[in-house]
Amino acid sequence: MAAKPGVRRKTSVPASRVGRLLGLGLAATELVLGGLVEGLRSPGRTRKARDAFLSLRNAQRLAERLAHLRGAAMKLGQLLSLEGDDLLPPEFAQALGILRAGANPMPADQLRRVLAREYGRGWEKQFARFDDEPIAAASIGQVHRAQAADGRELAIKVQYPGIARSVDSDVDNVAALLRLANLLPIGLDVSGLAAEAKRQLRQEADYALEAQFLARYRALVADEPGLVVPRVHADLSTRRVLAMDYVEGHPLEALGDDAVPRAHRDRVGRLLEHLLFRELFEFRLMQTDPNFANYLYDPAGRRIMLLDFGSAREFSPEFVESYRQTCRAILAGDHAGVRRGALAIGYIAQADTAERARAVVDMIMLVCEPLRHRGRYDFAASDLPTRARDLGFDLLFRQGLLRAPPPQTLFLHRKLVGSFQLCARIGARVDVNALIKPFLG
Repeated sequence: MAAKPGVRRKTSVPASRVGRLLGLGLAATELVLGGLVEGLRSPGRTRKARDAFLSLRNAQRLAERLAHLRGAAMKLGQLLSLEGDDLLPPEFAQALGILRAGANPMPADQLRRVLAREYGRGWEKQFARFDDEPIAAASIGQVHRAQAADGRELAIKVQYPGIARSVDSDVDNVAALLRLANLLPIGLDVSGLAAEAKRQLRQEADYALEAQFLARYRALVADEPGLVVPRVHADLSTRRVLAMDYVEGHPLEALGDDAVPRAHRDRVGRLLEHLLFRELFEFRLMQTDPNFANYLYDPAGRRIMLLDFGSAREFSPEFVESYRQTCRAILAGDHAGVRRGALAIGYIAQADTAERARAVVDMIMLVCEPLRHRGRYDFAASDLPTRARDLGFDLLFRQGLLRAPPPQTLFLHRKLVGSFQLCARIGARVDVNALIKPFLG
């Protein structure tokens, strides 16, 4: 979620639907023109239209436009960079990866207009200090350090104007943009995924709901001394402003430094993976945005601070039980059991051919390699992301054997992929197999 102050320039957030549509229209125009230019630069050899669109410069242009828009448009760009390994060349996904580093903050005058609208006239009297310079800027809002009039040290998350009402149009327009740029396989039905993205992003734009999730999650992990969840301050929170405890720590990825002892990194990785399994199998409530900046690390207390719960997702008992049974089959090497679980979850349809069903089972067995591995799995040394990308690209584009995943798994996949990346970034080795077994019964 965070971006260091000064790294990005401040730009006003386009708040009107017309302004946001214009921004995406410019992105579409740049993609088309950029693709044409890239094609012309390749005389004497055949260059597919898709390859021309997927140039590094085109990806950078798209990332810049989405970062300027913020909101659901930028959030979908983040998702594409995280989930896009099956769809995009590495350089394109890498260019979009800058969207996970943070957004352009809004200027002070726009910030103060938002605060006046939410708190009312004279809102400054509620604070002894309110820093105009944000300590973090993300796709939905930015965070400011403040001190309440009674001395409480706070982090105030302020939503960008117009974001909540633009979710549906942003999702539809980005989906159209991906189709225009030929980024999605022909025939891939993304309507269910788009509906799920809208549902989740509407939720992320409701800070009152996030406050409820924050309080619930704080109670759920109260028995884990290695985790810290900030308190909500309801008297200074609204649907568009969220006031929380201010907490300090180092960026989690700093643990990847070679100077950090291996045992230290392994312990943090184990804690993160254990939390993932508790979220799915025990809490049935998951924070599904594992962006690096949504975590801080307190080296003195050896604690991880969890900062953002806008993307919390609840799962039904039936859904969780299907995942539990599937994981049991994965660990047992029971391909027939994995197929039954995939059918229950929705990865496979009853009418699917045997060939398609085998392709789905093969993909599941591959991406669940850390679960099947005996002993500590070295995330940083693993080439699993590359192998999964290659197999997914082959099955999806060349053979047409994969379809869009079930909508209810969209943000769960984001958490699973992101958790792998977290452990890889800090260089953790974790016995994932031993961690998950107690949750499977």
